[in-house]
Amino acid sequence: MNVSNANGAITGDFNKDIQRLKDIFKDDQTIVFRVFSNKDNTINCCITFVDTMVDKGIINEHIIEPIMECSINNDEVQKGNLIRYLSKSVMSSNDIEMVFTEEDIVTNILYGNTLFFCEGSEGGLVIDTKGWKTRAVETPQIEGVVRGPREGFVENIDTNLCLIRRKICSSQLKFKYRKIGSTTQTNICICYMENLISKEILDELNKRLDSIKIDMILESGYIEELIKDHPGSPFSTIGNTERPDVIAAKLLEGRIAIVCDGSPFVLTVPYLFIEYFQVNEDYYDNYLYGTMNRLIRFFGFFLSTSIPAIYIAILTYHQEMIPTTLLLSIAVAREGVPSPTVVEAVVMLLIFEVLREAGTRLPRNIGQTVSIIGGLVLGDAAVKASMVSAPMVIIVATTGICSFLLPRMVPVIISVRIVFIAAATVLGLYGYIFAAIAISFYMMSMKSFGVDYMAKFSLMDKDNIKDTTIRTPWWFTEKKPKFIIKKLLKYKEVGKR
Repeated sequence: MNVSNANGAITGDFNKDIQRLKDIFKDDQTIVFRVFSNKDNTINCCITFVDTMVDKGIINEHIIEPIMECSINNDEVQKGNLIRYLSKSVMSSNDIEMVFTEEDIVTNILYGNTLFFCEGSEGGLVIDTKGWKTRAVETPQIEGVVRGPREGFVENIDTNLCLIRRKICSSQLKFKYRKIGSTTQTNICICYMENLISKEILDELNKRLDSIKIDMILESGYIEELIKDHPGSPFSTIGNTERPDVIAAKLLEGRIAIVCDGSPFVLTVPYLFIEYFQVNEDYYDNYLYGTMNRLIRFFGFFLSTSIPAIYIAILTYHQEMIPTTLLLSIAVAREGVPSPTVVEAVVMLLIFEVLREAGTRLPRNIGQTVSIIGGLVLGDAAVKASMVSAPMVIIVATTGICSFLLPRMVPVIISVRIVFIAAATVLGLYGYIFAAIAISFYMMSMKSFGVDYMAKFSLMDKDNIKDTTIRTPWWFTEKKPKFIIKKLLKYKEVGKR
């Protein structure tokens, strides 16, 4: 469907206006044109809408019925002011907007609104009559909790904004709409607390959104990839969540949220490395339990990225570090295994990732069965066939289980693990240490919308340390830290990518 940018799509020439719209929507049988008149036949009207996207009850009760029952006798509203008179004095809908350009008209019709125009009047009225089916608010599928709210975002942008507004009843909470995607014209909404945000970050976000040149936006992941800092890095510099309570907490810290129509995942900027390890349930449970769980996640990140590399390094280059009894046990287990330790580790890790991906893509019940049975059968068969050693199965299983502690970090864990294994294979423990230092330097150099990616670790003061590796009690934290507008925002080069 081609949409021109010409102005004056509704000229007042009734038959020509109808024919022009029919030409625009040619061969689309879901577009409905309904022509009707008022009871004394003094005005001719037409409404246009998409049959599958509107609430016909609203159209009948608030548009057609009031106009068919009205009488127009005032000469002042017979010509140019007629359509404005109808919108103010006849129609009972609460959301009516005047449109003139063909682009605005077509976009509104395709988004579920109804176009109304009449003979002799330029321009048309767009009435909100959206009535398509949407998924009900349900428990998030990925970010489940034992204690906390059970509601999650859905694919409808209006529902998602309502969920956010219910969490923050403040006039400082602002919503600003815009459209992205030259063909899809996807609605997105930028959400922020006006008294807490950094104007530099908001300006940089708008600048990056303005620079997007793409014909379609079908999910918030498109936007994330197009505006993120360090696009080639596995580390996320833009957060995403499907929980309204998480978005509310981040907004109250001074972050900005991006809600995309058609996606249950809402983006947040800036996003720091520490946020990988912060879970909303940490703040709902006892602070001791929350702190312990967070420390476990840090330890799990270390194990999932480092265990294979350390095992390869010690077994290949530093066997003197292994107790004699354990070394003999490993040697017996590896007897008859034809592959070097590094090949053994890479193959087993690859098989584990294949099982994980298969379990994710299959239906939930079948996926869990495939993952468990596949792991048990393949592991046991591989050991009995002397293709891999039993210690390597233990290493890979421990690595995989620890990675489940941080499901959002899977790309990061896999990337860092590969670097560590390669370095440990070449230089042993020295290579592992050099690789860890290099990755640390790289992360320290990263920024997320001008904010240092590792800011929570580099600025170790009494305020920032309250919500890093530990979660302090609420009586020590009267308000959530406004990290962006205070200590962590050090803009030297805003938006340097």
